[in-house]
Amino acid sequence: MHEFTAEVEALAHEVLAYSLDRLKNDPPLDGPRTSEDLFAEVGNTITARGLGGHQALEVFTSVLAKACISSDHPRNLAFIPSAPSEYANLFDLVVGASALYGGSWQEGAGAVFAENQALRWLSDLAGLPESAGGVFVQGGTVGNLSALVVARAEARKKHPDATRWAIACSQESHSSIVVAANIMDVDVLKISTATDGKLMGSAVAQAIDELHATTSKRVCAIVATSGTTNLGIIDDLKGIGSAAHERGIWFHVDGAYGLAALCAPSVRSHFDGIEAADSFIVDPHKWLFAPYDACALIYREPELARAVHSQHASYLDTLKDGAWSPSDYAIHLTRRTRGLPFWFSLAAHGTDAYTEAMEHTITVAQAAADLVRAHPNLELVCEPELSIVAFTRKGWGAKDYHNWSDQLLADQVGFIPPSSHNGETILRFAIVNPWTKISDIEMIVDRL
Repeated sequence: MHEFTAEVEALAHEVLAYSLDRLKNDPPLDGPRTSEDLFAEVGNTITARGLGGHQALEVFTSVLAKACISSDHPRNLAFIPSAPSEYANLFDLVVGASALYGGSWQEGAGAVFAENQALRWLSDLAGLPESAGGVFVQGGTVGNLSALVVARAEARKKHPDATRWAIACSQESHSSIVVAANIMDVDVLKISTATDGKLMGSAVAQAIDELHATTSKRVCAIVATSGTTNLGIIDDLKGIGSAAHERGIWFHVDGAYGLAALCAPSVRSHFDGIEAADSFIVDPHKWLFAPYDACALIYREPELARAVHSQHASYLDTLKDGAWSPSDYAIHLTRRTRGLPFWFSLAAHGTDAYTEAMEHTITVAQAAADLVRAHPNLELVCEPELSIVAFTRKGWGAKDYHNWSDQLLADQVGFIPPSSHNGETILRFAIVNPWTKISDIEMIVDRL
């Protein structure tokens, strides 16, 4: 299997040709098929003698890949899609071909150095001190969990007699916060937001003081969301940070989607207060034009994370030499150098290009909101703060939304599944792709 044969070389050319074609041409939208349907066409692809590289690639490119929705299609506006740059996608091929290990400095010093420079750019945008640092992990769920485990460890030092811990967050916080709490076996204190959907520092302070005064529980971390997934709302970072630090509580910011816009001058002031965070996450695979999967997890004091997450074993002792090893900063040991495609694109394009691309998506979102306002049958759910435009269609029920969405995908126009807000079915445009044009939005709005 390890011999470089003529067949392998031929397959390499086929793989590169497919990759180049995918990069050069507009991405297909495509869509899912049933397991039964796929099996009827390709059968069991795992056989004793193997299909051979050419045939296996043919099965993937002609059938399996077409049963996946392209995350980088300009009219894929669902959830929070992805739009990796050509440079980032190309360098992902390099990462795979290089067989790099990204867990330790000893084994991956050059790669870790590059990843750390990308993390430094994000830390500087947030206004964190020079000592700040972190690691690229799989996604926001792993990033949030890793940070919250450190937060609880710090809380235990301050309150060794506490019998039960809780994480405070808003009702609009990402589902990964509840998942993290379940894994950690701690409670979740969900705090009501203001009428505009923001979690305010005053509400956080009141809820925590009441909890501490009336129960034996203690809050080990406060999570603010900087760009909610559903509506793109940014919590009161300044107020929440003050409430946290006045009570000696860890302040974590979940910015998986929204904190990418730190590089956009037009909305930078919306993130004032991020500089007080003890930790934050942002996913470059969401709105910073990197391929899946890459979440940047950054700590104000990374040594606190190292003390919690560093794994110890006889075979690992040689790595405990004081060097910066990414495995020490999250709940992982083995890791790929998932931050390198982001670093390469950032280094190749320059930060100004990132600012321009970010501002473009925000401009398109504002224009999309104008189209909704002008449409006689559409109503905005809220004014867009970043690049998510949420709206309703007059006279429609849940079934109407789902039927419209299914038909939109069947016609290969776009992918926009319904969501909900306050119990009401809604539609939303999540505009993170710099190749999405206002004409794409017009094409979809015309069908409403």
